[in-house]
Amino acid sequence: MARVTVEDCIDKVLNRFELVMVASQRARKIGSGAALTIDRDNDKNPVVALREIADETIDVAELKEDLIRNNQRVIALDDDGEDVIDMMDGEQEWSTMSEEERAEQKPADDEVKAQEEPSGGLADLAGGA
Repeated sequence: MARVTVEDCIDKVLNRFELVMVASQRARKIGSGAALTIDRDNDKNPVVALREIADETIDVAELKEDLIRNNQRVIALDDDGEDVIDMMDGEQEWSTMSEEERAEQKPADDEVKAQEEPSGGLADLAGGA
């Protein structure tokens, strides 16, 4: 076959942009070692990919799905209806404690304020009297 052109492939893939994307995806696969469906005839990978599309020796719909899957940023996981929540360290013990036990472990408001403010207070830090 002589050089393949976009016009040879446009009746197989109607959108030129989509044709270029699908052909480049196939050329990448060929470059990574995928089996060829036609003779190479000393052609480079993009030309071989276009010739495969023109000869309809590959499944274009499968290449489209592969292209979409490779360009997705978020991978869809199989959702079995269960929400799994991972607990942090100590969170399991905290959830099993009673309200009284939590109140005992919580520092009093006065202790928290004392830890936040220096001994002299804000006026001393600002240079006030």
